[in-house]
Amino acid sequence: MHKNSRGRRGGLALAAIAAALSLFWTGAARADDPDFLSFAAGAYDWNRQKDMGVEFRMEYRSDWKLWQIKPFLAMAGTSTGSGFFGAGILMDVYLGNRIVVTPSFAPHFYIGGNKDLDLDYPIEFRSQLEVAYRFDDRSRLGLAVSHYSNASLGDSNPGTESLMLYYSVPFSKLVR
Repeated sequence: MHKNSRGRRGGLALAAIAAALSLFWTGAARADDPDFLSFAAGAYDWNRQKDMGVEFRMEYRSDWKLWQIKPFLAMAGTSTGSGFFGAGILMDVYLGNRIVVTPSFAPHFYIGGNKDLDLDYPIEFRSQLEVAYRFDDRSRLGLAVSHYSNASLGDSNPGTESLMLYYSVPFSKLVR
């Protein structure tokens, strides 16, 4: 298998899942969702295990929509010394009133790396799929799998995966 085909297949699979899930979209559930401040923690490099550690994230997810695509800002840091800062797009796909599937994509500035795992380029692209439970107050608790890749912009494209537990709070609840 070509070393870059893994990242391409992951991106295509994420797009196919998002398209298929959009067929089950329920309009009433998403009509009044707010913007969110999302907090996450989880396992960094859990799949390849070259530089396993803990990753922490914070994201601002806007309620502004173009079609059904929403922008977000993200920052992350790992216990192994890597950091990520980026902005991208996401789409909330509702399966009934409680389950929300959120595929997202964002370019990130990458800093850090070490002898065990260096992602080899200052730009990394994060693709992610999150499945969350939505509470009555619109907050969400979710599990996400993401992949960081430099899309072969660097000399090598090692990539890495994260498995994250998310808690998303409506922004208005935090700034009352």
